[in-house]
Amino acid sequence: MKEWQEYEIMHGNQRVASINRNGLCQIYVEQMMPYNLYLEQGAEGDMDIRLQNLENFYHWCACRILTLDREYAKEIFNSIGAYQAVTDKDRAQIALSYHCLSLMDIYWTKEYSEEQDFASINLYENHLATAFVDVALRGKQMTIENRYLIAADLSTQGQYPKAWIRRHGEFWLMKDGGEEAVGRELLASKICRCFRVNQVMYEEDVYDGQKVSVSRIITSLDRSIVPMEHFEIYAMNHDIARLEYILTLDGYSYYMMNMIDYLTGNTDRHWGNWGLLIDNVTNKPVRLYDLMDFNRAFQAYDTLEGANCLTTGKKQSQKEAAIEAVGKVGLNQVADISPEWFVEDSIRTMFFKRLEVLKNEAQA
Repeated sequence: MKEWQEYEIMHGNQRVASINRNGLCQIYVEQMMPYNLYLEQGAEGDMDIRLQNLENFYHWCACRILTLDREYAKEIFNSIGAYQAVTDKDRAQIALSYHCLSLMDIYWTKEYSEEQDFASINLYENHLATAFVDVALRGKQMTIENRYLIAADLSTQGQYPKAWIRRHGEFWLMKDGGEEAVGRELLASKICRCFRVNQVMYEEDVYDGQKVSVSRIITSLDRSIVPMEHFEIYAMNHDIARLEYILTLDGYSYYMMNMIDYLTGNTDRHWGNWGLLIDNVTNKPVRLYDLMDFNRAFQAYDTLEGANCLTTGKKQSQKEAAIEAVGKVGLNQVADISPEWFVEDSIRTMFFKRLEVLKNEAQA
């Protein structure tokens, strides 16, 4: 990658900030800045701040590609001719090569005075080659020359093989990981539909002769998502009490998330697996984004207590968090759950035991 002089950080067609390779930056529209990017202006005489600006910028860029713990990551890098990125700066250079495009939001980058517009490269309106699915899901080697066609897949986080595909003008996320993981996600999604909660709908499909789950994209040119780990950066820099803010914004969805995670034994609700749905016009949160990611459902599922709840910020079991949730918002079950949905007797038995605990709490 050639030496750069200055990058502009864009939100759609709006320039929100710029940063020079010497660490000096300019913020043009502060309220439209990315939630996980903090830059400090007026640091001409302070080298520490300028270096921190560069580190923060590289980290923001690096967050827009996959991490190396994801299966097939090395095959993906090899297929696009990229080396094995180690540092944030290494990963940032990969993201910058395709303008830091993502399907999470409408931020992107361009070099100063570069003639490029969002309409011609954004991933919502431009074609995404389905050829890349073979690399992302199966680890197959192939050469991909168009850098704009790989950005969507590289921006997908997580450890399981996955890839974006376009169907009938819409993006769908296709996820593998083995029949067991796919089955867990599909069952958890079926259970979720029996409760009143915003959720991603996972359906069964087949790719390359193997069962996968597919789900429709929840972002668009109008709406973005901000994972909680990104909002935490924003909250720290703006003296915001994170959990209090979440409860005020959308306490109902927060409590329902804890309840569903307990019922389905989901042990993977880390801060990259839940967060805020953002209005792209104002860059302000609307509510929590739809409940998603159940590859690791029905884990720590041999006791009523379950695992530790990861969303509360305090030592609390999933059972305790779920009981608290029922007390706050009720059970909100809208349909019956059939025992026939469960293949394993042990999972069926534990699920209905946990459901009975919450039903008793709701009736108390």
